[in-house]
Amino acid sequence: MDTWSGAEETEEASPSSVCPICKGAGFVHPRLPSGKPDFGRVIACRCTQKELDKERQTRLQRYSGLDLELLRSMTFDNFDWRRVNLLPEQRQNLEQAFRLALDFAKSPDGWLVLQGVTGCGKTHLAAAIANYCLRAGKPVKFEVVPDFLDHLRFTFSPESRVSYDQLFEEVKNALLLILDDFGEQSTTPWAQEKLYQVINYRYNARLATVITTRLALDEIDDPISSRFIDPRISMVFPIIAPDYRSDRRSSQRAKMEYRRGGKGRRG
Repeated sequence: MDTWSGAEETEEASPSSVCPICKGAGFVHPRLPSGKPDFGRVIACRCTQKELDKERQTRLQRYSGLDLELLRSMTFDNFDWRRVNLLPEQRQNLEQAFRLALDFAKSPDGWLVLQGVTGCGKTHLAAAIANYCLRAGKPVKFEVVPDFLDHLRFTFSPESRVSYDQLFEEVKNALLLILDDFGEQSTTPWAQEKLYQVINYRYNARLATVITTRLALDEIDDPISSRFIDPRISMVFPIIAPDYRSDRRSSQRAKMEYRRGGKGRRG
């Protein structure tokens, strides 16, 4: 229970502008079991907690890497697994992917590998996991793999504000790491080595990880793919839905045909 702050209200401050609990100090001394104030400790007053929560959320957002508006807008609420022009088994598969990702977001544990063609929804689900965790006040690191490697290379430049060790350790040790577009990076020995180091470290440490890729497992280097398929830690889920853009193209074609048909009837 919050009590004494030890701060006195100044004459200039009006009663309505000063917190009656901490008297404007922003902190209080918690009570001991005896009911007396513990002057050896201080905690944030309720009046500052909202601002502290806002600052923490800002730090989490900055740390997350979700700096693009498109990624920030990808949530479970606006993920459409009932897409038009899907076969029943494709729609069922997409719904299953949605449920699997949502369950993972609620309790990040182990690894989740989402496979599928470009535009099938795997990045949306990965970003939705990140945004769900952020809103719950949990730290998450979202990295597009080719961009991560570019940023890592740039740390060797004198212009870089972040050191190599700082960035590499941040990614390796993130409580929840999301690696988007795995397999789209250049296949240089250096890039392969860095990715293996990240994957292997997180595998051994059993750190929660989400990976999206359009590659089949046999197209990924064995030292990495062997960790992806370990059933003790990882769930690999292939999304069989096609590129969502094909839905839009089909819808646009249908509208154009309808309009042409309508004009013909009127003529």
